[in-house]
Amino acid sequence: MAKNDVMNKKTVSKQNMKTPAFLLLEFGSETPLYQQIRDQIVLAIAEGHLHDESPLPATRQVASDFGINFHTVNKAYDLLRREGFVTLTRKKGCFVRRATERDFRRIEDWGERMRTLLAEGVARGLAEDKMVKFCKATLSLFPHLEIPANAK
Repeated sequence: MAKNDVMNKKTVSKQNMKTPAFLLLEFGSETPLYQQIRDQIVLAIAEGHLHDESPLPATRQVASDFGINFHTVNKAYDLLRREGFVTLTRKKGCFVRRATERDFRRIEDWGERMRTLLAEGVARGLAEDKMVKFCKATLSLFPHLEIPANAK
């Protein structure tokens, strides 16, 4: 499928969607669709678009809106549940559960992911000051964080 076909599919799908606008999938991406869904929901929580107890659309609705298998959406929601970002019940659906540091059971896993991303920067020859500046700039995108002026 050509990139334009992907864009056209998204445009046509978005016209009648009930899925929130923050959730956009790139069908041509190397990142699996379930991971894109998971990542965008985490970003929406961090950016303040989703709050504690915010309902997420039903898996079948998201699947229908994007024309994907509902098992893909289930996989993303289950990953979010295991990570503590949502609560999931058969009768009520899926709701955001603001994960706290206390819930962050696998900080070592998070540290390894961060280490890999930083290693990519080093391997590409990025200077340490540029990587630090980029990290701080990225953190500043999250409205609830208070970054001291001297740290910017």
